[in-house]
Amino acid sequence: MAPGSLSMLTLGIETSCDETAAAVVLDGKTILSNVIASQAELHGKFGGVVPEVASRKHVEAILPVVGKALDDADVRLSDLDLIAVTRGPGLVGALLVGISAAKGLAAVTGLPLVGVHHIAGHIAANYLAHPGLEPPFLCLVASGGHSHLVHVRGLADFALVARTRDDAAGEAFDKVARALGLGYPGGPNIEKAAAGGDPAAWRFPRTRFPEGSLDFSFSGLKTAAINHLHHAAQTGAPALEGKTRSDFAASFQHAVVDTLAEHAVEAAVRLSLPAIALAGGVSANKALRQAMETRARAVSIPVYWPPAILCTDNAAMIAAAGTHAYLAGQRDGPDLDAVSAASID
Repeated sequence: MAPGSLSMLTLGIETSCDETAAAVVLDGKTILSNVIASQAELHGKFGGVVPEVASRKHVEAILPVVGKALDDADVRLSDLDLIAVTRGPGLVGALLVGISAAKGLAAVTGLPLVGVHHIAGHIAANYLAHPGLEPPFLCLVASGGHSHLVHVRGLADFALVARTRDDAAGEAFDKVARALGLGYPGGPNIEKAAAGGDPAAWRFPRTRFPEGSLDFSFSGLKTAAINHLHHAAQTGAPALEGKTRSDFAASFQHAVVDTLAEHAVEAAVRLSLPAIALAGGVSANKALRQAMETRARAVSIPVYWPPAILCTDNAAMIAAAGTHAYLAGQRDGPDLDAVSAASID
């Protein structure tokens, strides 16, 4: 327990992809520290995350990052009540670095250990940004690896409503950005390129599945965009530049974010949920936030999202989700292992 209080202090550890992160969170709602060592610049020259490189960098960074998180929060290991760590989904080698560190700290201190589903962490970022937000609500989780619609029934109780059947939204952004020569990470770079562009200048295909499914598919949209760029290059057409490039980026971005918003609002209406939350790296996209607000306002549903620092991978969200899971009765032990893919429900 925190000195002089009855509150719960949780150390969160996150190493699912290319960020080495640690944070200390009070009662699952208040951030005392949030340290992130990003590898984005390192992987940028490869056009995406290289798993082996990511794992080695996590090994180098994990202990200094945890130490800084404790120092920034002005707490010691003996002040903590719980250790929470991402168990998956993610890159197995990267996940194992964080899990090994968390298990070692739990063994040394005798503290309880909780493995956290990465998507549950993204959802919990909203509790850090909006302490008054309570379930039930619909959460759109959109990132490089995930495009999910989740019915948040309780703080640690989830039901998967829909997911992508192929590429995630962030993955589509990354691949089209690479084809445009914009580099990695794709989402922020396409958003910059789209500034001032006409989102109606290009028409890209959108996929809807039959029988009322709200699942996503961004493969056709991504392929159509890349094929156009390849065809133009093969026929000697001039490269997209200036306003034409902005129009192309804005149109592609609009097709992605409007699809996400359409499905999310439709799911919330079908389930009669009183609120919608956004989570994941793509939720930092301003066009997505605007599309969500516009569609949700039409059906009188409020929309919430975290600040940008809590949209991308971080450990504060893992500490928050771990706190809620622990209070709901979850306990993990020395056999906790990484899971590369696992449904949130």
